[in-house]
Amino acid sequence: MSSRASSLPSPRRFASRAQILVFDQNIVLLDYIREELGNTYNIRLLSEKSSLLRELQSDPIPDIILFSWDGAGRSLAMLQELLPRAKDIPVLLLACSSDNHEMRLLMNMGVRDVMLKPFDKNDLQQVIEKHLRMPDGHVESSLRLVNRQDSEVPLGGDRYFVRSSQAMRAVENEAKLVAASDIPVLVLGESGTGKEVLALFLHKMSLRSKETFLKVNCAAMPADLLESELFGYEQGAFTGAVKAKPGKFELCNGGTIFLDEIGEMPAPLQAKLLHVLQDGTFTRLGGKSTVKVDVRVIAATNINIRESIAAKTFREDLYYRLNGISLKLPALRERTEEIQLLAEYFMRRAAAKYNRAPLSLTGAMYSAMQQYHWPGNLRELENVVSRYLILGDETSILRELSTAMPEPPQADAVASSDTKPSLTETTAGEGLKSIVKSLKGDAEAMAILAALQETRWNRKAAARNLKISYKALLYKIKNYNLETTS
Repeated sequence: MSSRASSLPSPRRFASRAQILVFDQNIVLLDYIREELGNTYNIRLLSEKSSLLRELQSDPIPDIILFSWDGAGRSLAMLQELLPRAKDIPVLLLACSSDNHEMRLLMNMGVRDVMLKPFDKNDLQQVIEKHLRMPDGHVESSLRLVNRQDSEVPLGGDRYFVRSSQAMRAVENEAKLVAASDIPVLVLGESGTGKEVLALFLHKMSLRSKETFLKVNCAAMPADLLESELFGYEQGAFTGAVKAKPGKFELCNGGTIFLDEIGEMPAPLQAKLLHVLQDGTFTRLGGKSTVKVDVRVIAATNINIRESIAAKTFREDLYYRLNGISLKLPALRERTEEIQLLAEYFMRRAAAKYNRAPLSLTGAMYSAMQQYHWPGNLRELENVVSRYLILGDETSILRELSTAMPEPPQADAVASSDTKPSLTETTAGEGLKSIVKSLKGDAEAMAILAALQETRWNRKAAARNLKISYKALLYKIKNYNLETTS
C-alpha cells in the first residue's frame, strides 16, 4: 500500500483543538474525513501500521483514535497490538459491518465505540464529541451495535422512523405495501406509540411524498373551530371572518392529511368527512360552492372504535371508509429490545433542541429502562431522556423508573377489530358462570391470535410460544373461528 495517506497534509494545529488520529487504508475515506472535520479538529491521517504505532509516541498525544476494522482476519492482530499502547486513549472502530458477538468481544478488549460505514460528518462528529467529554478510563456499557442507517429512516427535519425489532419491521413492511396506494389507513395503538411518525412514514413512502403533509388533532378544538380548520371558511361566515380562508384539506391538495384522535371528532363533522372520503368534495364553512380536492387520509386513534360505534358516538359507515387498511403499533413494553436505540435517538434530538452536549446512558440506566413497563410508551421515554439531559441526575431518573407501577393491561383494546363481550352486553338470563366462561374464552382467543400474528401464522412456532401442543392449538383455532383471520 502506498504511503500517500501518511503524507496527506494536515490542517494547521491549534492547542485548543482535539487531536484525532485516523487509520484507514481507504484513501477516499481519509480525504473525506480531512475535508469534513479538518476545520474542527487537528486530524492526522495514516494508512500504514508502522506510521500508526509511531504516531502514538509522538507529541501531542492523540485524544481519539479512529481505527479501520476489516474483520478479525485482517485487523485483529493489529488491534491487539494497538490497544495496550493506546492505554486510556479511546479507540473507535470504523467498520463496514457488525456481528454482535464479534463486537462484544472487541468491547471487552477495550474498544470504546463502533461507527458503521457509510457515515456522514454529523454522525462521526457526534461520536467523537461524546468520547472527548467522557472521563479518562470511562468505558461505555454497550456499543452501538445497530447501524443507524439501517434502523432510522429520515422523514425530514429532525424526524426519523426508528425501528429494529421484529414487530416494528413487520409494521414497516406492511406500511410500505400500503403506501403505494391511496387507500385510507387507520393507525391504531396506545397513546405515545408513535402514530404520527408512522403516518409521516406512510406519506414519505408514497407517490405523494413531494407534496404537503398536514396533521390535525381532532380532540384539540371545539366542533366549529375544527370544521373551519379542516374545511376553511368564507368571508363573513362568523364574527371575525374578515376574509376567506382555505382549510387543511385545500392546503394539502395532492398530499396527505393526518387526522389524529379521529375517535374524538364531533358527530356533525363525521358526516362531512365521510362525504370527502366518498367523492373528494366539501363546502367551506359559510360557503355554497363545492370544493374538490385530491387528498390521502390517514387517521389514528387510541380508543376502541367498535365501542364508540356501539355507543352511537362514531359513525359505522365512516369507520369502514377510514379503515381501508389498519396498522397497529405495538406498545414499547412489547419491543423492549429497541429501548437502547430509541433512547440514544431521543438523546440526540433533545441535545439538538436544548443546545446541549448529549449525555451517555449507563448500563444501570438501560437496565432500569428495560424493566420499566412504559405506560406512556415512546412519548414517556423521550420525556425521561430529556429530563436526564437537563438535570444530569442519574440517581433521580433511576429512582423514578424503579417506582412500582400497576401491571400493564392484559390486552390492547385498540388492537382488536372484533367486538368483545362485556357485562352490559350480556343478557340477564346467562348467569355468572356463563359470563365468566365467555370472558375467559375471549381472553384466550385474543392470546392465541396475538401469538399467531407474532409468528406470522406459523402454527408450530405459536404452539411452542404458548406452551401447548400443536394439536391443541389447531383445535382452539377452529373452536374460536380464527382461521378466517389468517
